[in-house]
Amino acid sequence: MAMAGGVILSYAAMCMAVRATHRRTHATNDGSQTPASVLVAYASQTGRSEELAAQSAATLRYAGLAVDLEPLEVIDAARLSGYERALFIVSTTGEGDAPDHAARFPGRAIASDAATPPSPPMPPMPHYAMLALGDRRYAGFCEFGHRVEDWLRGQGAKPLFESIEVDDNDAGALHRWSTQVSSLAGNLAQPDLASHRLGFSPWTLEARTLLNPGSVGGPAYHVCLTPMNAGALDWQAGDIAQIRPRHAAGVVSAWLRRLPLDAHAPIRCEGALTTLQAALASRVLPSDVDALRGYTPQELVDTLKPLATRDYSISSLPEDGRIELLVRQARHADADAYDGVSLGIASGWLTRHATPGASVEVRVRSNRAFHAPDDDRPLVLIGAGTGLAGLRAHLKSRIERGWGANWLIFGERNRAHDAFHVDELARWQDLGMLQRLDLVWSRDGARLRYVHDAMRIHAALLREWVLADAAIYVCGSAARMGRSVETALAEILGRAELDALRVAGRYRRNIY
Repeated sequence: MAMAGGVILSYAAMCMAVRATHRRTHATNDGSQTPASVLVAYASQTGRSEELAAQSAATLRYAGLAVDLEPLEVIDAARLSGYERALFIVSTTGEGDAPDHAARFPGRAIASDAATPPSPPMPPMPHYAMLALGDRRYAGFCEFGHRVEDWLRGQGAKPLFESIEVDDNDAGALHRWSTQVSSLAGNLAQPDLASHRLGFSPWTLEARTLLNPGSVGGPAYHVCLTPMNAGALDWQAGDIAQIRPRHAAGVVSAWLRRLPLDAHAPIRCEGALTTLQAALASRVLPSDVDALRGYTPQELVDTLKPLATRDYSISSLPEDGRIELLVRQARHADADAYDGVSLGIASGWLTRHATPGASVEVRVRSNRAFHAPDDDRPLVLIGAGTGLAGLRAHLKSRIERGWGANWLIFGERNRAHDAFHVDELARWQDLGMLQRLDLVWSRDGARLRYVHDAMRIHAALLREWVLADAAIYVCGSAARMGRSVETALAEILGRAELDALRVAGRYRRNIY
């Protein structure tokens, strides 16, 4: 027993040493150092999880807690053991994939033995909380968050509370997380992380132009928004505009008639006095209204969740004086619609229902994972469809600096109808600012049908650019383009080289 006790004491001492080694120190008010007791780690493809992690860390720091905010890829079991509590905000991208920067996280390599207790015994693990972000429209909803949680449990970590899943910016789920974080912070008053007004400002719909009349694909619009406050003109190429959409007035009127309630009834919504009709334009309107009968107008608005925000790549620069977007009109068969088609809420609002001059609530979100290198190295830009938006901003930024080593590979359906911004691209090429331009049209019957076909045809040149220290940026649909481009790059460069580029920040993606 004495030996066993000695072993236990030695092991405890080792654990304390590990904690001391891996825990960072933070200055206190009297200048002394105190170790961080809380870790907030994030895995983010488009910046949303990183933003939520920063807000969560700020809430905890406001309560006087010492907090480390770290990207997931720097965390391992030894580092994790240095904390008392750990919060994980983890996005899933594509069909169940990890965000690019977190692809090498240890949890990704754990297979079915993830829940097996580690051997030899690991140092004590912190209690953890998990906020998993995903989109139920895709297979593998929140799958990477689940894999990270499996890894945590396999290391012996215990949950502080049940994990929270967020479907496409769902405000209810974010509010639950905010409440839990506030509880950890001692319930000190802080902004609700789920607040749908947090950071939004009014912009004016200046203009919209149909870019592909006659296309067999969905209508695509060039949408221009100008700020009501010039101070809002602050972003980098690669950043994202979050839009708060609204229902068309006719949709709200038709829904209200089913209750029925007075559309002009005065109510208070988001701190302002307005009408029931106006308030409901920003709320989720359930198809089954039976459970809502008998509610007063105010109770109805208080009960219904706000519409989820929608993200769009910004295709302009602050110097342009406006946010420019490339918005594909989402169209769905609907027997109840007047033309048999209903539009997506956000794309319909921006491309049809909002009239020029209308106010649109916008919030610019930093997307550091898709920011460009701050040097003149060559840049290979690969995209399809509305993915051109994010790539266009990068081209504009580099051309403004006089950096012309740019290669764009872009694909759409038909040259005659879907050549988005083609005159602008040709002008940049003539100026020597777009060194190479490969346009691929899937419906024109040519041998090169998709961007990955063009990549394979020009594989040798692509390898030359990479050897010349080029970075590769990909923007577009995860389902229709992201995987095929990744596969082609792995074939051309080799999987090991592609992974090395990803780790070095020379392979970046904004896929959705």
